Amino acid sequence: MSDFWVGLLLVGTVVASLAYLVALKAKLMAIVDLIWTAGLGISGIAYYFAQEVPHARATFVVIILGLWSFRLSYHLLKDRVLRGHEDPRYANLDAHWGAASRRNFYFLFLAQIVFIAIFLYPVTIAAGNPAGGGRVADVLGILIALSALVGESIADRQLAAFRAKPENKGAVCRQGLWRYSRHPNYFFEWLHWWAYVAFAWGAANWWLSLIGPAAMYIFLRYLTGIPHAERSSLKNRGEAYRNYQQTTSAFFPWRPHEPQS
Repeated sequence: MSDFWVGLLLVGTVVASLAYLVALKAKLMAIVDLIWTAGLGISGIAYYFAQEVPHARATFVVIILGLWSFRLSYHLLKDRVLRGHEDPRYANLDAHWGAASRRNFYFLFLAQIVFIAIFLYPVTIAAGNPAGGGRVADVLGILIALSALVGESIADRQLAAFRAKPENKGAVCRQGLWRYSRHPNYFFEWLHWWAYVAFAWGAANWWLSLIGPAAMYIFLRYLTGIPHAERSSLKNRGEAYRNYQQTTSAFFPWRPHEPQS
């Protein structure tokens, strides 16, 4: 293991531990999400400057990762952390874990460092791709990244605007992108990781960059994303959300269909 990865684990452990203490004091475990989003961007920048001769592709890759990290970290900080809004996922975990909650949450904070390493790895493959410049694959990578960034931003803004209206309390957002997917923000988050596959194309180990979109799909679709969001929405919106489930795709945007009788 190189000095960079050892340093990432050591520094990350210290930062995650300090963030956990802050979360305990603030009684806000949603802070854990900032470790991953901000930490991945910072780690990518650190990796870039640790390279002896960063080239144009590496520069594009780290800029794209930095933009992704800043946008998502700012969104989480503004809409959750600074407002003191606990994520329903963590409130449910706190209730489920009971007496073991403090210990388990600490391990969850530490686990973010492992997640950073997992998702940073395909980024390093893309940044280190020695293939010549001016390729179609690089243009495709930029287009994918921009599409994902714009799409996720639009989805977040549409949902925030819907929830800001008092008359929509308890209702289901079916406006804009939310008409075609129950989780368009998750879809565009997943799409983002295909940009690094495009940038890595041509490298001997390019196929390892598939770790990014594959791992993100598993996390969002089956582990930390959709399952928790769906349970929370069913609890808060009941029959209206069940109808939404019957008519609207869970992940990939698609035209709505008639509910089953």
